[in-house]
Amino acid sequence: MHPPLTLHRHPMCTEIIEQFQKCHVDHPIRKFFGECTDLKIKLDRCFREEKAVKRKANFEESKKLKERLQAYRKTTTETISE
Repeated sequence: MHPPLTLHRHPMCTEIIEQFQKCHVDHPIRKFFGECTDLKIKLDRCFREEKAVKRKANFEESKKLKERLQAYRKTTTETISE
């Protein structure tokens, strides 16, 4: 299984998604016998790469947020203790 193949949600994989969908349209019966399997493998790899990029960006964002939160807590505890 794969996630919904909407182009706006997977900008890195747009070309492969279009090829995969075209393969399914061009080969309505043979798709069940492995005609589009190579494209499916490429699509899965692309989704994995895309997810890794998003995961890294989210991790960097969370580190920045955590640093901001710690700085805020430090300033609030200093003002309370004074």
